[in-house]
Amino acid sequence: MAINRSVEQGSAPVSVATAQLARVASEGSARHSHLLSLLEGTGPHSGRDLSDAVHLLCSLHGHYPGLVEIALQRCPKGVVREWLARASDAFERERLYLVRLTAAVGPLPSTPGAAETEASLVAARHALETLATSERDGCALGAATALVCDWWPVRRLLDRAAARVGTEAPAPSLPDESSVVAIVDQATASLGSARALAFGGEQMLLQHRALLDLLEARAEARGDY
Repeated sequence: MAINRSVEQGSAPVSVATAQLARVASEGSARHSHLLSLLEGTGPHSGRDLSDAVHLLCSLHGHYPGLVEIALQRCPKGVVREWLARASDAFERERLYLVRLTAAVGPLPSTPGAAETEASLVAARHALETLATSERDGCALGAATALVCDWWPVRRLLDRAAARVGTEAPAPSLPDESSVVAIVDQATASLGSARALAFGGEQMLLQHRALLDLLEARAEARGDY
């Protein structure tokens, strides 16, 4: 049985896996006000805003190899590699869905500041690649598990866009929360790897929040608010 490593969170020690899930819950996409606006929006510009979100998500995650695949390519044999392989297979299906949906929602909405948007997306893709190729033991896994967990609210957004344009949404197949808990608990064999895992998770979530900030700014620039 794997030993549950603990870290301090507030006054009580919690497992590294529990801390990772709490991190996604508090710092991830689900808490961002613009994601909630996209999910609940019914105004005249809601379709345009959804289309913008799908296009920018595709720019960030629609390319192969992505974060999970790069982490898998660099991971030695063992339980972490096995988990990453399952996550990679599932994320490839999510990527195909995202690419198909991007074509279905129509062209990228015309928005002021296109050059700045592209520069931001290039920087975000580079940041994800850097996390996936980090030499710090646990960093890539932290980023990959955070991406898998934070994809669930992103998937809600994709499914809303799909329903709007009449595209079928495939059943999600990403590893579930219990799978993430199990692999994090098995992988964090030292305090050093626990810190690196936390760093990888934090930085991945930062990229998703920055993307939502960008989408919100683009909606404002179009006069959609």
